[in-house]
Amino acid sequence: MFLPQFMSAVPFLAPYPPRIIISRVESLNCRILLVDDFQPFRELACNLLLNHAGWIVGQASDGLEAVEKAEESKPDVILLDIGLPKLNGIEAARRIRIVSPDSKIVFVSQESSKDVIEECLRLGQGYIAKANVGRQLLTAIEAVLQGKEFVSPSLL
Repeated sequence: MFLPQFMSAVPFLAPYPPRIIISRVESLNCRILLVDDFQPFRELACNLLLNHAGWIVGQASDGLEAVEKAEESKPDVILLDIGLPKLNGIEAARRIRIVSPDSKIVFVSQESSKDVIEECLRLGQGYIAKANVGRQLLTAIEAVLQGKEFVSPSLL
């Protein structure tokens, strides 16, 4: 069974136990890997995901850990920062494409360079400006789960 393996492979935010409910896109068991080196940001994003949508959320704090956990757990969606220690998010995404090709990658970053965003969209399905996470994170995840691309409107 997938769920116990995923739960043992990816640590969860302690005060928020995993819950499985139907989201607005009627997606059961949506597994999300949240990758960011800044713990307060991961806590904020986990709160948004677990309290609002009820998806299963695992975490990683650097690019190498992201690749390892993506290979182990094959998440549906990976929320990936660019400025990560050990391996930057763009290189991590290249490796994730090999080990977990079906995972949807949504970059979440402060970077606003057009060239960087274009490279991210070649590797993934979405890009959210970190300043817009509170308003756009759930919408972006739902869009990529439906096979659409999502880019923060402020970056267009």
